[in-house]
Amino acid sequence: MTPVLELTGVAARYRGARTDVVSGISLAVRPGESLALVGESGAGKTTLLRLLLGLARPTAGEVRFDGAPLAPRDREQMRRFRRGVQCVFQDPYSSLDPRRRVGAIVAEPLRSLGLDSRASAAPKVAAALEGVGLPADAAERYPHEFSGGQRQRIAIARATVCDPRVLLADEPVSALDVTTRVKVVELLAELKRERGLTLVMVSHDLSVVASLCERTAVLEHGRIVEQGTTAQVLGAPGHPYTRRLLDSVPRLP
Repeated sequence: MTPVLELTGVAARYRGARTDVVSGISLAVRPGESLALVGESGAGKTTLLRLLLGLARPTAGEVRFDGAPLAPRDREQMRRFRRGVQCVFQDPYSSLDPRRRVGAIVAEPLRSLGLDSRASAAPKVAAALEGVGLPADAAERYPHEFSGGQRQRIAIARATVCDPRVLLADEPVSALDVTTRVKVVELLAELKRERGLTLVMVSHDLSVVASLCERTAVLEHGRIVEQGTTAQVLGAPGHPYTRRLLDSVPRLP
């Protein structure tokens, strides 16, 4: 099966930097699977997510979408890519424009991709909000009228309103309290199961990874040191760095 997203020998370096942020990365994401990227802060997880989103370009290697090299100047390919790959960001407070009503925020991908007008987008927006457990009248309200968990549900509705094939999530529950975190994880699992979504998630929370992701890749200093099924990687880690990550998880005495 052709991977929907693939990194082959990828390296990336930020402008003005003398060393690569990530290097030698080879990673395949197959349709319908869920993959976690884990590691300490600064390991390169978010940079990999930016590469997969097409927001950063590699200095070496190749990013592929449906088996073809991702070409930012190919307008037709990028239109298919933007419709097929959407993202949920970490902070539900800063990722939503406070000046716009929720309906306009959720409809933004439909309008920017030319899929719907404002009028024809309304039923899809209502369905997307209902799909994440929010009432349709939420569309008429502003982000500040919602809690953090509800805002993240709005962000997920925005990301899924155009029926993407892939959802990339950057620490989607780290800014939420424990109870809300569980509910959002359950929502992501439900959306994945019902829609057949492919999920790539950056997370520090190994319990979230264990409950949501089938595969895990562990990054240390910009390199993948271990990858495989989550049960293998977290249950019987083969690399010392992975073992240190697991040992650092707080446990009740």
